[in-house]
Amino acid sequence: MPASQKSRVNFALHAPDANEVFIAGTFNGWDPQVRPLRCDKKGTWRTWMNLPAGQHEYRFIVNGDWQEDPQAGERAHNPFGTFNSVVSV
Repeated sequence: MPASQKSRVNFALHAPDANEVFIAGTFNGWDPQVRPLRCDKKGTWRTWMNLPAGQHEYRFIVNGDWQEDPQAGERAHNPFGTFNSVVSV
């Protein structure tokens, strides 16, 4: 895939009791307010992004608490003693 080409990546988190969910990662400067997710009727929060080829680390922010994506196939250590989720495009 050419470096300029991007692929659609879907993100979803089942959190029916959440009031708000955001996603932050290497693709948005780790800004926890840039990308809110929308909740469906079943309590799954969703969003999507067009990301360039490579590995992208991210975490969900649920009601202000940072957490891993339980559906992520990969993860990487972060400087806070926890893990970031990783998506490969």
